[in-house]
Amino acid sequence: MNVLLLGSGGREHALAWKLAQSPAMGQFYAMPGNPGIAEVAEPVEGVPLSAHQTIVSWCREHAIDLVVVGPEAPLVAGLVDQLAEAGIAAFGPTAAAARLEGSKLFTKELCRENGIPTAAFARFSDAESAAAYVRSTGAPIVVKADGLMAGKGVVVALNVGEAIEAVEQVFASGGQEVLIEEFMEGEEASLFCLVDGETVVPFGSAQDHKRAFDGDLGPNTGGMGAYSPAPVLTPELEERAIREILVPTARAMVALGAPYRGVLYAGLMLTASGPKLVEYNCRFGDPECQVLMPRLASDLLPILDAVARGNLAQAEVAWSPVSALTVVYASRGYPGAHQTGSDITGLDTAGAVDGVLVYHAGTKKIGARLVSNGGRVLNVTAVGATLQEARDRAYEGAGLIRWPEGFYRQDIGWRALR
Repeated sequence: MNVLLLGSGGREHALAWKLAQSPAMGQFYAMPGNPGIAEVAEPVEGVPLSAHQTIVSWCREHAIDLVVVGPEAPLVAGLVDQLAEAGIAAFGPTAAAARLEGSKLFTKELCRENGIPTAAFARFSDAESAAAYVRSTGAPIVVKADGLMAGKGVVVALNVGEAIEAVEQVFASGGQEVLIEEFMEGEEASLFCLVDGETVVPFGSAQDHKRAFDGDLGPNTGGMGAYSPAPVLTPELEERAIREILVPTARAMVALGAPYRGVLYAGLMLTASGPKLVEYNCRFGDPECQVLMPRLASDLLPILDAVARGNLAQAEVAWSPVSALTVVYASRGYPGAHQTGSDITGLDTAGAVDGVLVYHAGTKKIGARLVSNGGRVLNVTAVGATLQEARDRAYEGAGLIRWPEGFYRQDIGWRALR
């Protein structure tokens, strides 16, 4: 099979690493890819992921059998729809189905109409009404901007003033509506499922660390590390979440005439009354994908192809009985202003540690030099018989990388290991 992978981050490097192992792989391309992905797939540069017709034409010219879409923006914008019109199979939902991530308001209304457990909420189209609601409800409370926000459009406000400031910021930045939710008590976990219409197959669990600094302090980020499986998401809780949240969602999307096909990533809050949906993502998580792929024992390519062609029920999914943990190496200053272009060395030494994989997330090559090219730059990932072993290996690997302009958290996995 000839395959095109879209994206350039650590998630896409993890997918590329796993896809490249398939004996069914023919020509393997990545658009645009990154220096790590370029070790296993041929990079295709110069085509923006928003240039859908150019991508479709390129796929025809190169006899692509399957397109694997990494990031969410092309999915929400309808790339899969245009590929389907051209007869090209793609792993990922249509624009109508990707509304589950593209619009938090769509998802909340779908939950309300179908009895899917989630936080109570209210929606507002002006700051004054929203602020009045916040004052009457009190804090802590959660303020969310509608639309794609790269994992950063949520403010957990601990007091009323902070919540009102978040509301005003949504509208000041051009938002049309704001979502205000009750604050849910509990531990958060991520559950991934492959979905093909009404067929739902579990595809691993994880927990990530959103805050920039140790002790879960500092600003929210796209994720500073993750581990899989999530011990807090027991088999019983996972089965309940699939039964009460994922399956009803899949059925509701079919009923709406927008059947979901792809990976559905459910952020869950494990409350005293059971799992509740925080939000959906319509693609693999980043950095969660980086701890799922090393645990997957099955060949990934036929699984993604089966989903793309509506044959998920025939796919075989098996997992290795190991734990995985990833540490995100980020540019100093991230998620705020940060420098790029600094030299990074020692990746081969780190990758030589038993069980360690180093995924590129924000790097580029300048001649023979590898330099930083983003906020989140590397994912030092390790597998082990236990989570503690995976953690020890990941930190041993991270300590061997020479990049003075970078930083990483020292406490990834603390929740599971405490």
